[in-house]
Amino acid sequence: MAKEILLEIKNLVTEFYGEDETVKAVNNISFTLSHGETVGIVGESGSGKSVTALSIMQLIPNPPGRITGGEIIFHSKKHGPIDIVKLSEKEMRALRGNDIAMIFQEPMTSLNPVFTCGDQVMEAILLHQKCSKKEAKEKTVSLFKEVQLPRPEIIFDSYPHQISGGQKQRVMIAMAMSCKPNILIADEPTTALDVTVQATILDLMFKLQREHEMGILFITHDLGVIAELADKVVVMYKGKIVEQGSVLEIFSNPQHPYTKGLLACRPPLNKRLTWLPTVADFMKTTDTGEMIESKQTVSEVTDKLVVTNEKRFEEHKKLYAKEPILQIKNLKTYFPINKGIFGKATDFVKAVDDVSFDVYPGETLGLVGESGCGKTTLGRTLLRLIEPTAGEIFFEGKNITKISTKEMRKLRKDIQIIFQDPYSSLNPRITIGQAIMEPMQVHGVFANDKERKERVIELLHRVNMNESHFYRYPHEFSGGQRQRICIARALALKPKFIICDESVSALDVSVQAQVLNLLNELKREFNFTYIFISHDLSVVKFMSDRMIVMNNGKIEEMGDADAIYNDPQSEYTQRLIGAIPKGQLEDIKASIEKKKQLLN
Repeated sequence: MAKEILLEIKNLVTEFYGEDETVKAVNNISFTLSHGETVGIVGESGSGKSVTALSIMQLIPNPPGRITGGEIIFHSKKHGPIDIVKLSEKEMRALRGNDIAMIFQEPMTSLNPVFTCGDQVMEAILLHQKCSKKEAKEKTVSLFKEVQLPRPEIIFDSYPHQISGGQKQRVMIAMAMSCKPNILIADEPTTALDVTVQATILDLMFKLQREHEMGILFITHDLGVIAELADKVVVMYKGKIVEQGSVLEIFSNPQHPYTKGLLACRPPLNKRLTWLPTVADFMKTTDTGEMIESKQTVSEVTDKLVVTNEKRFEEHKKLYAKEPILQIKNLKTYFPINKGIFGKATDFVKAVDDVSFDVYPGETLGLVGESGCGKTTLGRTLLRLIEPTAGEIFFEGKNITKISTKEMRKLRKDIQIIFQDPYSSLNPRITIGQAIMEPMQVHGVFANDKERKERVIELLHRVNMNESHFYRYPHEFSGGQRQRICIARALALKPKFIICDESVSALDVSVQAQVLNLLNELKREFNFTYIFISHDLSVVKFMSDRMIVMNNGKIEEMGDADAIYNDPQSEYTQRLIGAIPKGQLEDIKASIEKKKQLLN
């Protein structure tokens, strides 16, 4: 039996006005959402997914944007069909948060840092429900229990900065659920979360959906997540819907080349590829705007790229016959948390706890684990950006824990780092040309700025950017372009060793595939050695020769990346691998069957 329709989007157009041009961010789209249904909206940054959600919530900033066409019909139980576009701000405020709620992409910027988590959820309850402050507090604590927050009474009195990313996201879900909405819009709610936390959040959303018969609009660029959660998929590209259908139809027989590209560019877990396909392998746009479509299927493209076990064995034989470039012996990095009456530390956070391993020239060593496992601290300790508490680090046979700060500064020419957030690691006041040139000036590379500029332009071309970009500022680029700029800056000093710290975690899967391919290409060209840090096990498996799994500052498991994935020894690694959304057809069928059983 067909479910009752809850929300109808009919020919929606949302435009943004600039000085020179008008951009149709959402261009004549139509789809429906029913009671108890999850519709997944997928596409890259700029495809119009978030603008669609903000249009439904009537949160488009005006100016520069406004809805110029179409209808958004909400089928209210109390008032019947309502066209949201025609509502006044006062009428919309009664609906927003009460009947239609939204979980925003970045919980840290969505929560007010000067109010406690409990106060912020209570505010939503007091605004929409007739109850006393005492009742609102009881409801908030009950909601915190429902979203499985540990120690709900303590989190009620905690400020956003005092809790983890996963916990902040649960507070946002509690706030969104506080008035038992009919529609929940989740805009990239799990993008920056660990796979285990992500799996818990997705389970939680499905549980709440069943209990409250909600319709969920789930926005993401990750088709693996959509596969496990959605009933229906809407694929958006440049403001338009290019394909929509049931989750099984889209995954088993994608029709549009853009959908095929999105499905292909996620690193596969069941095979190893030489490089990742991108959207460009399935469709290209000419200068006149005409689309040239490839007729190849996803499997036809990926099957040509598979690396055999024999080839990999031969490569590793040569790789591990060399002397290590980096040797870590009993490394410890502790942070004091409690001090006695004389100021001496009495308790520590053991971020890195007695870790030992070697890295070989030309190797990519993957470092994986959940947030707080110590992987970023380990990466920064290797560069002595954080001083180690104990242990030794040998780089090319030299103990770098014993050298002076001045000597270490010289050595940093050979060891570079690409940080997680390219925006915060670039100075907004200087052009990207100056940003890439600066390390060369510090280390006296080349005789003058004219030669350095030539080198910067050469590097920009190498990371698929133009000479004209030299004079632009960081805010003028997309996330993927900023990450390329950071890669060019790391290459400026011709390093031997690069630490990539979550360098692709915030990127769209298609942009992520391009950056990962670029890193591998550069490694072959310049013979780098990488330590690749990420919480995404599928990305680490694609990039790495060997893998280290970290948990609570210790090494849980270490060995060949494929061997660890195919036969994990520790319970912790098994749990990490089990939580990865795989997006395979058998998983989708199992998920559909599970939903049917739970709903019957």
